[in-house]
Amino acid sequence: MISIGIDTGGTYTDAVACDIQTGQILAKGKVPTTASDLLICISAAFNCLPEELVQKAELIVLSTTLATNACVENKGGLAKLVILGTTKDVMMRIDAAKNYGIKSDTVLCIDSQSSFDGRKVDEPDWEKLIEDNLEWFSDAEALSIAEIYARQNGAVCEKNAKPLFESRFGVPVIAANEIVNDLNVMERGATALLNARLLPIICKLIDSVNDTLDSRNISTKSFAVRSDGSMMSNELLLMRPVETILSGPAASVLGGCRLAEEPNCLIIDMGGTTTDISIIKSGIPKMADKGIHIADWTTQVKGLYVDTFALGGDSAFRLEDGALVLKNRRVEPVSFAAQNHPEVLTELRRLANSDKHYHRDFHEFLYLAKMPEDLSKYTESEINLMRILQSGCRMIDTFKESEGIDKYRMNSERLEAQSIVVRCGLTPTDIMHIKGDFTQYNSDAAKLMVKHFVFEQSGKRFMKFVEDSEIYPFADKAYDTVEKKLYDNVVRILLADKFPKTFDEGLSSQVQALVDASWVSGKLPDFLVGSFETSAALVGVGAPIHIFLPKVAEALGTRCVIPEHAEVANAVGAALADISVEKTVEVHRILESDGIYYFHVYAPSGSFRFRRYEEARDKALEQVKIEAVKEARMRGAMGELTTKTFLTPDENEPAPIFLGLVATATVTGRISSV
Repeated sequence: MISIGIDTGGTYTDAVACDIQTGQILAKGKVPTTASDLLICISAAFNCLPEELVQKAELIVLSTTLATNACVENKGGLAKLVILGTTKDVMMRIDAAKNYGIKSDTVLCIDSQSSFDGRKVDEPDWEKLIEDNLEWFSDAEALSIAEIYARQNGAVCEKNAKPLFESRFGVPVIAANEIVNDLNVMERGATALLNARLLPIICKLIDSVNDTLDSRNISTKSFAVRSDGSMMSNELLLMRPVETILSGPAASVLGGCRLAEEPNCLIIDMGGTTTDISIIKSGIPKMADKGIHIADWTTQVKGLYVDTFALGGDSAFRLEDGALVLKNRRVEPVSFAAQNHPEVLTELRRLANSDKHYHRDFHEFLYLAKMPEDLSKYTESEINLMRILQSGCRMIDTFKESEGIDKYRMNSERLEAQSIVVRCGLTPTDIMHIKGDFTQYNSDAAKLMVKHFVFEQSGKRFMKFVEDSEIYPFADKAYDTVEKKLYDNVVRILLADKFPKTFDEGLSSQVQALVDASWVSGKLPDFLVGSFETSAALVGVGAPIHIFLPKVAEALGTRCVIPEHAEVANAVGAALADISVEKTVEVHRILESDGIYYFHVYAPSGSFRFRRYEEARDKALEQVKIEAVKEARMRGAMGELTTKTFLTPDENEPAPIFLGLVATATVTGRISSV
């Protein structure tokens, strides 16, 4: 059986054809991701594979870092959240923007007097709420809703509000109960809001895949990799894009494990925008012990343990106080930009003969990737910038006030976030061109940009006085900067895995000082014996990782493993993924107002109340099995399913006091190949 895996990342889109039975890689390819039109890169990825394999494929599986990158780069559609059970004051006090990703202008808070046990539901007058807040609703491209105590009362308000909002505003509406069923209304709200934000990004991807398959008369059903490494149908993906926020990283774990066959290792996947690290112990990937936290977003999405941080081939190099730093943002490599926009090289040559020193990012470039159809949603200055860029790629320094652009106050962030305008600058990919490790694009542009950086640091009168020989020590320093950031994060992750309570929030300045010292000298400072080392192999996947990982592994006293096909590991993981579902239903004992204890069963379909424990237990087992089978069918499983249920704690080991019961069901099934 042939399976095709397609991985769409922020920089590259990869394709592989695999034999599922043997795991053999039959063909593979890699093309640049075209963020402004995904159809181009998806079609090109399929073109890398022999047509006879594409036509024979019984399964097509997608993985993507588009949702991951959107979280890191704060991209997505304009979505808003209605949240019942809190106030603006509470949101400010808990700093919901920083801790959950819920910014104040995207949330409408409605106080609620619903009861914790779910028996009293304080539902607002929806029509009045809408009329009172019409202006706030008016520009939303998608809406989401979450209520407090939804698990206890069966999410009554969420279920009632959804059809009203859909009919009134004609936009997608996400109810939190459709995705998650845990407590904590803030996390539920953040999950629903993020899901709504990701809808247009994932819709673009699925439309591009469907158009590509239609153009080839291929009727093979396609699936996507979820954050837990299992699969779901693309129809379900269009409803729950938030479940793919770690799709690409999860696929890289699956692919890295299959390719490397290392029982104890760290899978380190470096892409264009982010680096993702996962831990494998005794051949089993570590699972996240709580909902996925990525960038500012704290969600209830379950997944593999993946630590994602901003470091990739397209990370932006900048100078700050004369020191070279890597920023947590992606820019297009100037070497790539020059390949497609000859004016970039012309401007860099002009810069080479100037005496300009920049203390900002004026050496970077902007170009227009696409012109939006509806300009009414943009400010006058944004429209002006887009129209100017229609004439070609521009260095920021060349914008003039006579054009209506103040380069000191120019705000292109929203246009960049929506992939309408693309920023180009110096990146590790450009440094690779200078070092000779990767030379697919325009090396002259990379050298000229590095000369500018050397010029900024040197204090020379003219950039033309910078010798060619001076760019190579700078390139070495740039490589060291990437390797140091990778080393820092590997050490941080290892410490957090060993001492989670101490290092879960990151390294203190004191510990970071020791890490810094150990990188420079290879060991801890004088009078301290030892160094940061690990017995786990470092398995590198992703296109640029083989350049940077060996030095990091050496510093940690371990092996660096770069398996064959490492550059397309995500697509390999996608091609070999399968459907696996796990659901839970909880039982709690609650003393109610009549002075009697009741056992409450909290299931996605609603809550149930029993006097006898045995009735509650049996109901929990019945409901959890129903939910798991239902989910497996929704994800695309066909035919006979394998179902297992169990209780925690085990009834064979009774506890002296009842502290709650969790019924769990796992379901596995085969994929439809229709």
